Amino acid sequence: MNVLIIGSNGQIGQHVVRKIQDSNEHNAIAMVRKKEQMAQFEEQGAKTVLVDLEGSIDDIAGAAKSADAVVFTAGSGGHTGADKTMMIDLDGAIKSMEAAKQAGVKRFVIVSAIGVHHRDKWMSNAPYYSAAKYYADVWLEKSGLDYTIIRPGGLVNDPGTGKVKVAVDLERGQIPREDVASAIVASLDDVHTIGKAFDMIGGETPIEEALKTL
Repeated sequence: MNVLIIGSNGQIGQHVVRKIQDSNEHNAIAMVRKKEQMAQFEEQGAKTVLVDLEGSIDDIAGAAKSADAVVFTAGSGGHTGADKTMMIDLDGAIKSMEAAKQAGVKRFVIVSAIGVHHRDKWMSNAPYYSAAKYYADVWLEKSGLDYTIIRPGGLVNDPGTGKVKVAVDLERGQIPREDVASAIVASLDDVHTIGKAFDMIGGETPIEEALKTL
């Protein structure tokens, strides 16, 4: 399977590219917006495409034309304002879904945020972030794509444990970014995750086993 990773230069995205390239089942297509970001992925043997997520749907569809699945891990980051969050986390996500459909790619995995499907759990200090994630998820659910929506808890840079807790609703907790990446790759191999949206935090159940409980 050829997998286009949108947001490949982000912290989760870099883990996803590496794990896909280390696997025997898939090949990564790393989408980056700066030419200088290409070398690190090319060194891993990944195909790279130079496309700005704030560009056109046609440009993104061109990047997806040789893909069998799209993984959306892009985010505006914690140092930007509401405007950039809306353009990347919401509009960028929706454009990516439209581009996948245009390119004939059915499988779409997105990284959202824990609890955003409940307004009373939206982040009080950045409700626009929760809103962007929520409405991107809703759009994906109605897109007709074979989607998986992963809503991780607080992201940390600890080494992955390979074990998580998943459910439609969970209390907020932390999870290593590496484990989120592992869950993304595992979801690509598990048709049981198609049409599923779930919260995920660190836990005691091996990732592949946990996904089968959904």
